[in-house]
Amino acid sequence: MTTRKMQILEELLGHSKYYSSQINIWLNQIHVHNFCIFHTSGYMAPEYAMEGIFSAKSDVYSFGVLLLEVVSGIKISSVDRIPSYANLIVYAWNLWKEGKAKDLVDKCIVENCLLDEASLCVHMGLLCVQENPDDRPFMSSVVLNLENGCTTLPAPNHPAYFIKRNSDEGQMSESIVNSKNTVTLTVIEGR
Repeated sequence: MTTRKMQILEELLGHSKYYSSQINIWLNQIHVHNFCIFHTSGYMAPEYAMEGIFSAKSDVYSFGVLLLEVVSGIKISSVDRIPSYANLIVYAWNLWKEGKAKDLVDKCIVENCLLDEASLCVHMGLLCVQENPDDRPFMSSVVLNLENGCTTLPAPNHPAYFIKRNSDEGQMSESIVNSKNTVTLTVIEGR
């Protein structure tokens, strides 16, 4: 891999560890009955988001999502670019099963990168988002394989995804009546 690609991966890895550890600290410090962390659920490992189980493999899942996003140019939440699929992970998995993983690579970067390296990133991204955390590689293995351009990786197992798309979602949002006043009420409570 080129030096620039490694810098991007190092930055992503650093952010992934930082954010997941910050979220873990935040959740341990604040007692919350019903909470929702907006715009991050697609990056959180399902076992952490749904059951609160955190491990080193939780960061690997997050990194896999980021890797698929970088290679494809599609955000995890951008279902408008892949209308027949629930999210990027489902789309990537289906392309992989059909033997068309190279089709996931963003057209903007195809001319400036080796297709084998991009395919390796797709393969590694799918290994990182596998449903069973024990099947996911360790981060050190991910970095080593990306640096060395490994070609002997195992086939990924079924990925973890848990967001179902509602086809009536657009119609429902149009029928919601929003308040016309601009008053916001915030209640702050201590621990």
